[in-house]
Amino acid sequence: MYGDSLSTAYGLPQSAGWVALLDERLKQRRLDYTVVNASISGETTAGGAARIEAVLARTRPAIVIVELGGNDGLRGLPVAQIKANLTAIIRASKRAGARVILVGLQMPPNYGAKYTNEFRSAFREVARDERTVLVPFIFEGVSDTREMVQEDNIHPTAAAQPIMLENVWRRLAGMVAAPVK
Repeated sequence: MYGDSLSTAYGLPQSAGWVALLDERLKQRRLDYTVVNASISGETTAGGAARIEAVLARTRPAIVIVELGGNDGLRGLPVAQIKANLTAIIRASKRAGARVILVGLQMPPNYGAKYTNEFRSAFREVARDERTVLVPFIFEGVSDTREMVQEDNIHPTAAAQPIMLENVWRRLAGMVAAPVK
């Protein structure tokens, strides 16, 4: 797992986050994968691109789930820059022999229609161009109610984490091997 605060269980016990829930699911199904969470709260795509080679060398992953871009979007960084950084992360991961899942994000409408549309499309375009699996929107089905969003109005609560896991699992399930006997 290679992401930002959405993947570090920000504001929650680590065990309540979707990445920990993914690890539990893999173990329950006896799938021979170990989840390494190399996510950093506050990470941008530029930071991710700068450290990907070292993380890949240290972890040697079979699959890399990339969930980055939200902090770039919240800062209003150029979409072309976000796309270039995501592309660099995906290409480095593939060169290291890993399969990649790119997790899509969206910006709230107050960023303007032009920016929000370009930002949303960026993930689809990068996934298409790099021929990688795409989770269109990690928050699909997560409502903006108090039950699902922390008081900062950004980070998901524990109640949202299983939904986020399901959104990723729909794409990941076909990539993981059969149960270990």
